[in-house]
Amino acid sequence: MRRTIRMGLLALLLGPVTAAWGQSFPSADPVIKRIWTMGMDSSQVGMLAQVLGDSIGPRLTGSPGIKAGNDWLVSTYTRWGISAENVQYGTWKGWRRGASHFDLVSPRVRSLEGMILAWSPGTRGKSVEAPVMILPDAADSAAFAAAIPSVKGAFVLISAPEPTCRPDSSYKESALPEEFDRMVKERTEFRAAWAARVKRTGLSNKALQLALEGAGAKGILTSNWSSGWGVFRVFDGKTQQVPSAVLSCEDYGLVFRLTEKKQGPVLRVTAESQDLGEVPVFNTIATIPGTDRADEYVVLSAHFDSWDGSSGATDNGTGTVTMMEAMRILKTVLPQPSRTILVGHWSGEEQGLNGSRAYMADHPKVVAGLQALFNQDNGTGRVAYINAAGLMDAGGFLANWLSNVPTEITGNFKSFSVPGSPAGGGSDNASVACYGAPGFGLGSLPWDYFSYTWHTNRDTYDKLVLSEVRNNATLTAMLAYLAAQDPDQLPRVRRVMPVNPRTGQQTTWPECTPAARSFAEYTR
Repeated sequence: MRRTIRMGLLALLLGPVTAAWGQSFPSADPVIKRIWTMGMDSSQVGMLAQVLGDSIGPRLTGSPGIKAGNDWLVSTYTRWGISAENVQYGTWKGWRRGASHFDLVSPRVRSLEGMILAWSPGTRGKSVEAPVMILPDAADSAAFAAAIPSVKGAFVLISAPEPTCRPDSSYKESALPEEFDRMVKERTEFRAAWAARVKRTGLSNKALQLALEGAGAKGILTSNWSSGWGVFRVFDGKTQQVPSAVLSCEDYGLVFRLTEKKQGPVLRVTAESQDLGEVPVFNTIATIPGTDRADEYVVLSAHFDSWDGSSGATDNGTGTVTMMEAMRILKTVLPQPSRTILVGHWSGEEQGLNGSRAYMADHPKVVAGLQALFNQDNGTGRVAYINAAGLMDAGGFLANWLSNVPTEITGNFKSFSVPGSPAGGGSDNASVACYGAPGFGLGSLPWDYFSYTWHTNRDTYDKLVLSEVRNNATLTAMLAYLAAQDPDQLPRVRRVMPVNPRTGQQTTWPECTPAARSFAEYTR
């Protein structure tokens, strides 16, 4: 009988969704009403996000920034009366970023926009001035090995420049269709030619950079444009003795053209960084203990680490603040839940979900007793997508819980997918999905996430849409409450995977991947 009711609710949710569906409060549940009041009328997401984004800033795994953030999480939860601790899961390369400055000093003077990559060496307290070379174009790996000594004493450009740093949307708005098509064709051909040029070296990206460094290059320069105005992505460097850096699309193109046209570009680079050796790394875990079903769990999940090109505001400061605010609300409205509610602020997600994978491997009791994990990790937009993670019976539970959520929230949903697919590795819900446990991703509307803020130099506090984050925290608190108090345990026996449309074959359930618990293991 219970399953019939659940699936009936699911069918209702899968029908046309409008703001007029139902009433604002579909049930008279007083806890839902209190969650709404706290989440919407006395929200703290703005204050939390400002401290996290502006004061603490980026949270690269192994950096002083993430450790300061871990400690801030613990102190904040403690102030709210919630037990919290930093749980070590491994060690990582400790590294502190300093200031980076890149200047073109010949044939004219111009300060360039760029920065060294994560874990890269700096210039060791000096300014390094050197000419620029383009990656040698060799016929094969033997010819490249013969040509590589020519890079000695130069900064080496190893990325393809973009023919234009104007976004495609700008071209489409104003260009003649044939002009846009011509640009796309030329860009595609040039990118393919550059990829072939790199492939002929016979080296992987890491091996190539180490080989250039070994040949005496003064530094490695890359470009990683995100296809938006003035935005570039910042990941990790591969060199061990000289700086590896990323320049903006515009400035990389300038330096490349000057070099290609033999107009004598010379760069002066000053870059500060500090290798701090091997340091411990932590997940921050906060817990509201359960009562009669304390060995069953509802987990709120968001990775805490970030790349450090900017503040990590939407990746994943938004998910962090969503889960913090949900826990603050739950502590007030549900101080003694039936099931244990815990939040995981995971480190090392950007390096392979390492923090959450390690935690689940070390805490099989949590995995075995998991009622639901709710993970959010795709920017500032309101949650509009959710699927049942490949569990045939999960759809009914989700539908039942969502049927109690005010339509001001559910009326904005774009998709509710059953059975959906388990997360395969894109974010931390994959760390439980591989066990067949219910790990649900709360998918948000994009707000130009992938073009402008994902891993970029523009992922800053001002990009947040706080009304959307407030919505998500309120939704998450409601879902956690309903999951924690549901008299039924969500089953995980019936699992299904979709058919691959290209092959027509049934895909297989994802396997659990061991966490890398040290920098050496990660870079092996």
